[in-house]
Amino acid sequence: MKALDWSKESLPVYEALASEVRLSILRHLGERPMNVKELADAHKISSAIMTKHVKKLEIAELIKTEMIPGKAGRQKLCRLHVEEAMIRFPIEQQRQRLYVQNTLSVGHYTDFQVEPTCGLATEHKIIGEFDDPRSFLDTERVNAKILWFYKGFVEYKLANFLHASQAADELEISLEISSEAPFTNENWPSDISFSFNRHELGIWRSPGDFGDRVGKYTPNWWPRSVNQYGLLKVIRINHQGTFIDGIKLSDVKINEVQINNPQWTFSIAVGNSATYVGGVTLFGSSFGNYDQDIDFRLYYH
Repeated sequence: MKALDWSKESLPVYEALASEVRLSILRHLGERPMNVKELADAHKISSAIMTKHVKKLEIAELIKTEMIPGKAGRQKLCRLHVEEAMIRFPIEQQRQRLYVQNTLSVGHYTDFQVEPTCGLATEHKIIGEFDDPRSFLDTERVNAKILWFYKGFVEYKLANFLHASQAADELEISLEISSEAPFTNENWPSDISFSFNRHELGIWRSPGDFGDRVGKYTPNWWPRSVNQYGLLKVIRINHQGTFIDGIKLSDVKINEVQINNPQWTFSIAVGNSATYVGGVTLFGSSFGNYDQDIDFRLYYH
């Protein structure tokens, strides 16, 4: 997900989208990668004009291009670089919200049970061996920046730093996540469940395990044939229920999950009863498209 706001850094995106031709280019690239000539022919304009449109989309980081061999020399191939975008509007009330934040590395789990395919890695090397659940007990696991498993769970514990005089309004959990397929497969659904303080929050269906392009932060040594990036998902638990990216996940409310406990637990799982058992990949900082770990932000008043 590409996050947009009202700063000047977001202007290239708004400028890129302010054109029927460029919107049409994005629709075409959503179906398949295309070179500049193919795009020009599809829109009945010259390649020179199409190149200018492509450049604007490149600057906005909405598409990614690469030079590849063609029938008449090298050609510029264009691909979509984002799956979705979110605009944060400058609402005064939101700017004034108070919060405490806690961040956990994906390797800081306190309990787990996983089945192959599975593994984990730091930003520099694989930890243990591929498809060996014992690697999840390796002492270096706390440095993991990516982990994956086909079935099972990982559980995290973290402290609640809210004071007794402060009342919780909303818990926001953000993380980069995808399915886990042998190698990669964009059409590999997985029903991933989330729990907080042993309360089942709901199930999100991941569409696939993505490897069509290298993740923005994925290190160069990482094998090109395996998972490269995930989707940024934002879970919110508030007084109306539990939501993921604004879509209601369940009726579980913040006052029902023991939010005032001094210690929290958060679990991510794919169970035997899932309709689609397609695994989990968690991307931390130094991997994927978002340079972040698992972020917890508790808003209060």
